[in-house]
Amino acid sequence: MVSRVIATEAALELIELLKKKHGPVFFHQSGGCCDNSAANCYLPGELTIGSGDVYLGDIGGCPFYMGKSQYEYWKHTQLIIDVIDGFGGTFSLEGPEGKAFHTRSRVFSAEELGELSRMIDE
Repeated sequence: MVSRVIATEAALELIELLKKKHGPVFFHQSGGCCDNSAANCYLPGELTIGSGDVYLGDIGGCPFYMGKSQYEYWKHTQLIIDVIDGFGGTFSLEGPEGKAFHTRSRVFSAEELGELSRMIDE
């Protein structure tokens, strides 16, 4: 089964650290920050998720959302959440750890897009 969003081992380790320190967290990627390459990590209640957001799946047991308008540009790609050194200047929870979540992507194959389409129809 193909996933719209996945995380590297480094990202999963950082997510576990953040969950141990802060409890439940979630991710949101919007179109206005860091050339759209930063997946921001939040505590529940720090950001309202609504009809303008698309749920892409979970990474490290945490929900991941993207703004609907940005999703229209990225829906043909799989997001790969990684970690880089630095603070990134974002509002994300991992900043004090000296790390920043960073989004990479790859284009889905025709077969994967077909699978995703069938999943939506079910």
